[in-house]
Amino acid sequence: MIPVILVHGGAGDVPDERIPAKILGVKKSVEIGYRILKNNGTAVDAVEAAVKYMEDGEAFNAGYGSVLNLDGEVEMDASIMKTPHLLLAGVGANRFAKEQGIPTVSPGRLVTKYAQIALQQFKARGGDDRTEVGHNNPGDVGTVGAVALDSKGNLAAATSTGGHKWENGGKKQ
Repeated sequence: MIPVILVHGGAGDVPDERIPAKILGVKKSVEIGYRILKNNGTAVDAVEAAVKYMEDGEAFNAGYGSVLNLDGEVEMDASIMKTPHLLLAGVGANRFAKEQGIPTVSPGRLVTKYAQIALQQFKARGGDDRTEVGHNNPGDVGTVGAVALDSKGNLAAATSTGGHKWENGGKKQ
């Protein structure tokens, strides 16, 4: 079977000056994942590596580039087909990660200057839209992901988002 990987770096209203970094990041992400597949790696390993690369770059709304919540903190979600659990979130996900020996990072480690500016602009607008800079498009932005098929026919998918929050009876924050 010929291995295949597809990645995406989010969608929506992306300011022009951020597009080149996103395109370069998506290309590098797919190269990393495909290299794993070409070396007989698993689909799970390929999607994990591809998404991790995008999480580590500030061009994407995931991991290091995550949008900040109103408290100026990163509040993100990620998923991968890697355990028997259907979905882990919040405190349970943190506990599971600790039990698995997955290292944590300090709260400010994932905050970028861009995210801080976006939050300041959001608050200056009175909280009327998303916290991302470039708020003209009402569609969602962010959320990176990958799906891969390895040479043994195994399929895996992974996704990660630095999100935007919905609270207060559906008001976007």
